[in-house]
Amino acid sequence: MLMLLEGRAPWEYAALLAATPWLRKLPKGDGHPVLVFPGLGANDVSTAPLRKLLDELGYATERWGQGFNLGPRAGVLKACNETLRALHQRHQRPVSLIGWSLGGLYAREMAKELPELTRCVVTLGTPFTGHPRGTNAWRFYEIVSGQSVHDERVLQQLREPPPVPTTSIYSRSDGIVSWRCSVNEPGPMVENIEVHASHVGMGLNPLALYAVVDRLAQPPGQWQPFDASGARRWFFRGQASTARG
Repeated sequence: MLMLLEGRAPWEYAALLAATPWLRKLPKGDGHPVLVFPGLGANDVSTAPLRKLLDELGYATERWGQGFNLGPRAGVLKACNETLRALHQRHQRPVSLIGWSLGGLYAREMAKELPELTRCVVTLGTPFTGHPRGTNAWRFYEIVSGQSVHDERVLQQLREPPPVPTTSIYSRSDGIVSWRCSVNEPGPMVENIEVHASHVGMGLNPLALYAVVDRLAQPPGQWQPFDASGARRWFFRGQASTARG
């Protein structure tokens, strides 16, 4: 039934177009670099609306630049590592990492490898915990990547959060990834933000993008969990301790 709701994606894009004038009025960025990773089977075209908004707000976004994301094949993670290092070298500032779906796993792993170069991590519908078959994309992943989803050693590594501020944006009506696979355990620098979105349209959803911008706007070294009180409570739900209910 949730798979049927993935048909919302075109409407989410239409909502983004309608909300763009409002989103452009959000607080301006400080110019720090942001590296954006696409989801499984997608390329940089899918993240273009997100990157365009962030560029307009004053951030310096960078594509992942490896074509279609067909899983962590030979050389993929090495290239991600090199891109992060080059971006940090160019701007001389820590880099924020944003990943959609499978791209969020890349973002989390790069932050673990290079925490000194990473400012924060934000993931969108990323399955980093739970059973691998908690997603409806596991067969497709195995076909295109040539890798199994049942390597327990790898799964345990993926569950560990990065040692930097880390936000998971997820939806209970996600038709591809079970929301339970996208919930961080409580910790001092991790959080979860629930939005109403499809999986395919999450990177286009105005509420998800609002949450992304809010997280990027925090001054370095002054991270605070997302405030889902007040009027925001009608649109968001925050914090790991309440997300499992």
